[in-house]
Amino acid sequence: MPDTRRPTLSQPWRVTLVRLGLAAALILALFASDWAAMARQWWDISTYNHILLVPAILAWLVWQRRSELAKLTPEPWWPGLVLVAGASFLWLLGAFSGLDLARQAGVVALSAAMVPLLAGPKVTAGLLFPLFYMVFLVPCGEELVTVLQTVTAHITIALVHLSGIPAQVDGVFIDTPAGLFEVAEACSGVKFLVAMMAFGALMANACFVRPSRRTWLMLACVVVPILANGVRAWGTIYAAQIFGVEAAAGFDHIVYGWFFFAFVIALIVALAWRFFDRAVDDPMIDAEAIDRPPLLARLSTMRLAPAQALLAALAIVLGAQGWAHAANSIRATLPPAIDLPTVPGWTRVDYRPRIWWQPRAGGADHRLLGSYADAHGRRVDVFYALYASQTEGHEAGGFGQGALVPQSEWAWQANATPLAGSHGERLLGAGRVPRVAQTWYRNGTILTGSNARLKLAAMSDRLALRAQPTMVLIVSAEDHAGKPAEPAIQAFVQAAGPLGPWMDRIGGVK
Repeated sequence: MPDTRRPTLSQPWRVTLVRLGLAAALILALFASDWAAMARQWWDISTYNHILLVPAILAWLVWQRRSELAKLTPEPWWPGLVLVAGASFLWLLGAFSGLDLARQAGVVALSAAMVPLLAGPKVTAGLLFPLFYMVFLVPCGEELVTVLQTVTAHITIALVHLSGIPAQVDGVFIDTPAGLFEVAEACSGVKFLVAMMAFGALMANACFVRPSRRTWLMLACVVVPILANGVRAWGTIYAAQIFGVEAAAGFDHIVYGWFFFAFVIALIVALAWRFFDRAVDDPMIDAEAIDRPPLLARLSTMRLAPAQALLAALAIVLGAQGWAHAANSIRATLPPAIDLPTVPGWTRVDYRPRIWWQPRAGGADHRLLGSYADAHGRRVDVFYALYASQTEGHEAGGFGQGALVPQSEWAWQANATPLAGSHGERLLGAGRVPRVAQTWYRNGTILTGSNARLKLAAMSDRLALRAQPTMVLIVSAEDHAGKPAEPAIQAFVQAAGPLGPWMDRIGGVK
């Protein structure tokens, strides 16, 4: 009769689990603020609610592999310190740039790096997929909202025209006989795409063996939710033509919130079912196959004393945190007050927008908002923000900062043609007031409209412990009949002269 007794843990495994538990507790304590920030996003933001299930999934994935893992011998491995250093540096870059995504990815990567450090390459090979799956603990995906809004709008307008409804699309707004529809951020489909990626990766590992089938499944988990979201948006517009906008919107909220994700999952599973090629009783890993390769055997000889491994890892982590603390304490010297300068051919006038518009610059040390007009009757609105440093809560270009303020009367419509390296946006206020906004960031000698380039500059300053002010300039104008916004903005920028030195003069930077 086969031996059905559960394998008992060997002494090396019992000791290793204690060390891993100690390492996990240290990471949780030292990076408590980052874990707390992630947990708040998991709980409060609907896009990331599915991540609440990921810790349980990770435990299940490890539990599936427990019998085969017990056949391997865990040993501390010094190259794991390289992974610990890399993860700590990623966290450090996130701390330097104010980019929460990098900080949180660094903390998760640091947690994963403890497995090769304390258990060695063979155990890491056995846990490769669960370690990879930890990436889904990181709340990311909101960065895709703008792209997905545009894609959904294109799919929707194509289906609307195909169904015989006369309509026009302007960015993410679709004008139909029943009314004006917006493909808003909540309708971009990002929450289902992110969740489907996590579901697809789990399903690919659990149900497939062949890499080609896993690849096709992951492709379907990207394409199907995007197409299905476009069909859902079209359905709402089509229903509005028959039943009215309010009835269609109410039905859309019910379908979108309760049935849409379940439908997409069922569709993916139905398409993939007949191609499953992993038997139910197949082990998830093969300990003998892992133990066999000469490369893993050679790598396993790079051992390290357990105490040395933990102390070295702790020193690396504390060094990264100390560096971040030193950088956080550095602030550039700023003038006590600043003001918008005169511009040749333009006169300062009262700020009177048709719909109140005020960009957000959270944590800025100085903010200015004013209007200029020229002899031709053209008006522009100018917003300027000055930061002594780029730290947590004081990030120019951070989420929700800039020309488009979330939860306001203004909605993103489309990208505008950039001007002199700016980042251009077309906004629509209350569905009726169009506005163009051009944004520039200034750091040292850098003048850019790229948020990514600004982050890199901030990282460079803080790595070098260099005090450098950061500036934000947004030149904007409303679109009026016969007085379009773009020419007014362009004329003002030309009159102001080189924008980099102009921004420096406002901020008192020599």
